[in-house]
Amino acid sequence: MAEATNNNNKISADARVSFGKGAARKLRVLGKIPAVIYGHGTDPVHVALPAHEIGLLLRRANAVLELDVEGTTHLTLVKDVQKDPVRQIIEHLDLIVIRKGEKVQVEVAVHVTGEPAPGTTADLDAKTLLLEVEATNIPQSVSVDVEGLEDGTLIHASEIKLPAGASLISDPEMVVIGVHLPAEEEEEETTSEEAPAEEAAAE
Repeated sequence: MAEATNNNNKISADARVSFGKGAARKLRVLGKIPAVIYGHGTDPVHVALPAHEIGLLLRRANAVLELDVEGTTHLTLVKDVQKDPVRQIIEHLDLIVIRKGEKVQVEVAVHVTGEPAPGTTADLDAKTLLLEVEATNIPQSVSVDVEGLEDGTLIHASEIKLPAGASLISDPEMVVIGVHLPAEEEEEETTSEEAPAEEAAAE
């Protein structure tokens, strides 16, 4: 029976021999999720995974799973998650085989820390960065400190400090964060600047 081991990313999985919608439905009734493992020129391996444990692990982005399939270990990266559009129940997983030490390209979330200058806001224009990282050392996020930054400040992808061993694949010139005054305040400033000009013209 498929079950999670004590280690966070280790899962004991069942080999799957029945396919099709009916078989998948029966698995989900039993609390399991159908999945397929592929990559590195290997034949696809069809497995059934414990739904509850997988649901917890997938709360982390770019989850790496170490699967024990009837005594054979597969180190995998979650490539695609298919969900029911209404109930948001996981219906199927695509997992790619990875090797320790190899590099993979993944989207990593951008996390904003600190507060910009009083009266300004920091807009996150790019929620993720595409990075090349070690497959077994994928960061959950990259942090950007906006403490005290003034109106008009732009932070580009190339300016963000990346975790050790990570390389930027996204466009280095891409604006990730922009600091500015709220729209209402900008409009008020523009109006106050235009008013004296209009008064001078009237005179």
